[in-house]
Amino acid sequence: MSKKNPAREHLLKALDVGVRLDGRSLEQYRDVEVTYGIANTAEGSAQVRIGETVVVAGVKLSVEKPFPDTPEEGIIMVNAELLPLSSPRFEAGPPGIESIELARVVDRGLRESKALDVKALCIKKGEHVWAVSVDVCTINDAGNLVDAAGLAAIAALQDAVLPSYDGIEVNYKDKTGEKLPLSKTPIPITVFKIGKHFIVDPLQEEMECYDARLTVTSTADGTICSLQKGGDAALTVEDIGRMIDLSMSHAELMRNKL
Repeated sequence: MSKKNPAREHLLKALDVGVRLDGRSLEQYRDVEVTYGIANTAEGSAQVRIGETVVVAGVKLSVEKPFPDTPEEGIIMVNAELLPLSSPRFEAGPPGIESIELARVVDRGLRESKALDVKALCIKKGEHVWAVSVDVCTINDAGNLVDAAGLAAIAALQDAVLPSYDGIEVNYKDKTGEKLPLSKTPIPITVFKIGKHFIVDPLQEEMECYDARLTVTSTADGTICSLQKGGDAALTVEDIGRMIDLSMSHAELMRNKL
């Protein structure tokens, strides 16, 4: 017989009466703040603060040879680093499963939404294209890193400016003022199921008690770009429908923070 988790039992009792550990309602986000242009050495950067959770994202641009199967398309890559200073759970060294998943969820939302016009990033077919690298770093993990990272990534892309390129080398000190061909703002919102309850923007203590989660990335027109399920518990069709509805309603609120 499995032992009861006192923290989970306490949380479930609170959720039964519609209260979170910090006094919020089940479907309420903490305060969200987006700050642009935090790093002068990046072509674009942003910091997102959701409550005490802090994530930064930077964009670096370089001229590269395109992939053989997409000679007319630029390149986009997303990396995530979970800094040890942000949580005692994280350790220095190669990327772990959590950082890999975080990067892939953000990356998939950007790719599948076609937020960036990759063909507009082509300089010369088959020879030179702009490569867009988005680096996400955690500064403080107080829960809900995926949503914070996704918002920081799109904000950094909005902030990015192309450096000058003369056909031979990139001059990073000379900003052209030209923005990236960004036409959409995909926003990931993660809904967590704990017992029979659904919550958004969990604290780290709440994340340690969840049964299943679903990250839904959507654009402003309501198009769902990607879904990522986590946790051991199964989700019913009704669960998924409820979680998608919650995600979509909060995505617009988060988009207004940009």
